[in-house]
Amino acid sequence: MHCRSPVIRRIVVIQGHPESRPGLLRALADSYVAAAREAGHTVSVIDVSRLSFPVLRSKAEWSAPAEGDIAQAQALIADAEHLVVFFPIWLGTLPAVLKAFFEQVFRPGFAIGEGRGRNPFTRLLKGRSARLVVAMGMPAWLFRTFYLAHGVMSFKRNILHFVGIQPVRSTLIGSVDAMDDAGRARWHARMRRLGRDAA
Repeated sequence: MHCRSPVIRRIVVIQGHPESRPGLLRALADSYVAAAREAGHTVSVIDVSRLSFPVLRSKAEWSAPAEGDIAQAQALIADAEHLVVFFPIWLGTLPAVLKAFFEQVFRPGFAIGEGRGRNPFTRLLKGRSARLVVAMGMPAWLFRTFYLAHGVMSFKRNILHFVGIQPVRSTLIGSVDAMDDAGRARWHARMRRLGRDAA
């Protein structure tokens, strides 16, 4: 009986926490990256907190070619097969700087193109999958059931699916402020499994 060889993937990890100081979400991303690299996957990391870019304020700015850090991020994403986005829930959704990053990156000509026939546009980032690793202060079950995970679902549907990235899976990490060492260890082990499997 022969075991199938593992599929080696090109992964881009996007660290979307606005703060650059160490914390649980950054440590979990490190566990994912280390395990993925140990398994032979190619991993690039984009740390949004360390990038320099303005907030877009007009359609003309959005339609212009990307420059600097954003152009480099586009190049990494263009080469990727799988994206993993780590971010906290702030006011029910992703932090403003991460939303601004995706507005900058997912420009016409890179993420969406001119439509054909009845389609108003084409999705240029098809063929890529993604995982969202989302941390929050509230229990994850409350975010799912009462709030219907609205901020995460909106990000998946209105940003990632919009440009063709599918499937998009989510990992919700709740009650982070009350988490003990055993809980953190379990989440690190899960991130290592996901990294190893490029999932």
